[in-house]
Amino acid sequence: MVLPSAEKINQIDLASQLIFDAKYCVALTGAGISTPSGIPDFRSPGSGIWTRYSPMEVASLSAFRSNPDRFFNWLRPFIKNLFQAAPNPAHLSLAKLEEQNYLQSIITQNIDSLHQRAGSNSVIEVHGTYQTLSCLGCFQQIEATVELINTLLDNSDIPACPECGNLLKPDIILYEEQLPAEKWKQAREEISKCDLLLILGSSLTVTPVCDLPYSALGSGAKLIIINRTCTHLDDLAEVSIQGDLEELVPIIENKVLDEKK
Repeated sequence: MVLPSAEKINQIDLASQLIFDAKYCVALTGAGISTPSGIPDFRSPGSGIWTRYSPMEVASLSAFRSNPDRFFNWLRPFIKNLFQAAPNPAHLSLAKLEEQNYLQSIITQNIDSLHQRAGSNSVIEVHGTYQTLSCLGCFQQIEATVELINTLLDNSDIPACPECGNLLKPDIILYEEQLPAEKWKQAREEISKCDLLLILGSSLTVTPVCDLPYSALGSGAKLIIINRTCTHLDDLAEVSIQGDLEELVPIIENKVLDEKK
């Protein structure tokens, strides 16, 4: 581990103090918080999923409807990767901050459920989840049981509705789809209440989630941005740190909890 520079230490100390002092802190997390768990992000040059696939050809609603076999052939290894992944120290630190009432909720763009598996309770999944599926025929939503997941991951089977036999679509949000209305409403409400928005591992380029920090700023909230690379909002943040989240977030969490003592 490379020791942080003096400037980075100052930013870490400031971030810790802001979280300690905040009345209502909300986290917004993107793919970058889960890459240390072995889940690739979508846009990083050379390693991002969309450097190997065209999203409109495999991950759009029209692609799913026109060629579900191709969609599931793309999805299966991705879902298998999610099952093999475990929460990393950044996920665990957020759960501890929530437990100690320093973090009120997490709005996540991720579908990996690692926040919940780390112990976080107030998680808003604005890009959906693989843990439920919806029928395109009768519109019934069903839980992803072990049997159904095994069917989903089978190299030959496409999951079918147990009621009407029509195609089941995992409830992850594809291109050409709207975000889940209730989840998006919850996210907007959390943003309106927060006085501190902690942005972790997001490039802030995907709409409409990238508009949430502007809404927070408009309501008087402060921003902390921690990401491997710079974002276009860094100049508007009280704290902006580039580095490894699995190292930085636990350091900040420890400082917050030490301050409590």
